[in-house]
Amino acid sequence: MDNRPTRQIEKTIQTLSDPNLYRMVYMPGHGKPLPSVRQLADIIENIRAILFPGFFGENRLQSHTLPYHIGKRIDELYEHLSEQIRRGICFGCPNQNYEQCQKCKDRAPIRAGDFIEKLPELRNNLEDDIQATYNGDPAAESTEEIIFSYPGIHAITNYRIAHALLELEVPLLPRIITEMAHSKTGIDIHPHAIIDRSFVIDHGTGVVIGATSQIGKNVKLYQGVTLGAKSFPLDENGHPIKGIARHPIVEDDVIIYAETTVLGRVTIGRGSIIGGNVWLTRSIPPRSRIMQQKAQTMNFANGEGI
Repeated sequence: MDNRPTRQIEKTIQTLSDPNLYRMVYMPGHGKPLPSVRQLADIIENIRAILFPGFFGENRLQSHTLPYHIGKRIDELYEHLSEQIRRGICFGCPNQNYEQCQKCKDRAPIRAGDFIEKLPELRNNLEDDIQATYNGDPAAESTEEIIFSYPGIHAITNYRIAHALLELEVPLLPRIITEMAHSKTGIDIHPHAIIDRSFVIDHGTGVVIGATSQIGKNVKLYQGVTLGAKSFPLDENGHPIKGIARHPIVEDDVIIYAETTVLGRVTIGRGSIIGGNVWLTRSIPPRSRIMQQKAQTMNFANGEGI
């Protein structure tokens, strides 16, 4: 009997198990427990059910039983979120032995409680986002339809949850949460971005909002819009310098239409409208109108424009 497959498998196991052969990552966090993506997905769905009772989770709720259902879910949220926050904190902790890192254990329940306290404000912000979406979409038949099915609201919900955790200095979890929405909706919002109330993403596929973007109230983006960086300053070793504000500032009441790209630390003035397929790398004053030049239609029979 040929033992070649057995030898191949044994050799591969030994190679993959040798820490000296890892060039970048080995045993993340020095063997500390990492956050669970599956558990985080369950936590996000639990938060949706808390914020929009009856839409997610139990769909037959009565007003007199609502405190029971919300209380039960918040108890579960506190327990499970505390554990995931602990894992995120431990991952970034310099203490080599996570069992001895009592600070991580002590901080996690406090952060979870602080996050739960933010839920009413978070719901108020999302209700503004939903109402603004309904007001601006003639195809929307109800706000309920938007809550159930609109990818923009799904992505904005994940973003607002992630940003709230980021404000509480919870590491690692916020980026995982926004990337969950990115993979499902095609909408990429960095949790560090600052986005005010009544924010609308129409259709949504391909929208990118960079880490240092700032977006004011009542802003609407269509599919394919990018708020990106024009360049990445490098340090003396040729590595990108972190923490530099390099993405756009979009002031209140701005509309940016489909497939437009805005790059760099530029300011889009209040009340401006940017048409589709525009490439913009400069600031514009309030109430500006930036449109792509109309394409000329050719009459190929006589070669003349019409």
